[in-house]
Amino acid sequence: MNGAEVLDIGRDAIWTLVVISAPMMVAGLVVGVIVALFQALTQIQEQTLVFVPKILAIFITMLLTLPFLGSTMNAFMNRIAGLIISGG
Repeated sequence: MNGAEVLDIGRDAIWTLVVISAPMMVAGLVVGVIVALFQALTQIQEQTLVFVPKILAIFITMLLTLPFLGSTMNAFMNRIAGLIISGG
């Protein structure tokens, strides 16, 4: 196995991480913007108000996308296991 193949595996790992974390990050971003708009409109400046809706949104998103997350990680692991079995 040469350096280019190692870099390809690292690139695939980083891309898999981005794909897996994107739905939850987008959900947290959307909920954060909505709560910030609500705070700006009502002039409620409570710092802890953002955390509970964000945590709930991220948790619900994780539950809804769990099959997709599992299949993505499974496909990545199968590629890595195939490389290990074939010797590179």
